[in-house]
Amino acid sequence: MSVDSVIQETFEVEVPTPDLAKGEREYQAFLHLLPTLLPKYKDTFVAIHDGQVIDSDSDDIALIRRVHSRIGYVPIHVGLVTEQVSLVHVPHYRVYRPRSVKE
Repeated sequence: MSVDSVIQETFEVEVPTPDLAKGEREYQAFLHLLPTLLPKYKDTFVAIHDGQVIDSDSDDIALIRRVHSRIGYVPIHVGLVTEQVSLVHVPHYRVYRPRSVKE
């Protein structure tokens, strides 16, 4: 008994990368800009909108309020300009399952 091999032509598939959400794009812009922000904004919060710094302040809440009052309630990124990027802890969620009632 002989084994016949089948050779199939290969082809390339290009899968489009999904667009990032605006908030994620602003965060990525912050990370990209961070080295150039250090000399001017070190230890200060900056607000990133459309990929650029639009305001800064030592108080992050005051900065957010001021920016949102000026440009509206749109996604922005507010980050502290430091040499060490802080990690963000997002707690996991819990699924609520009501206990069964014994009759």
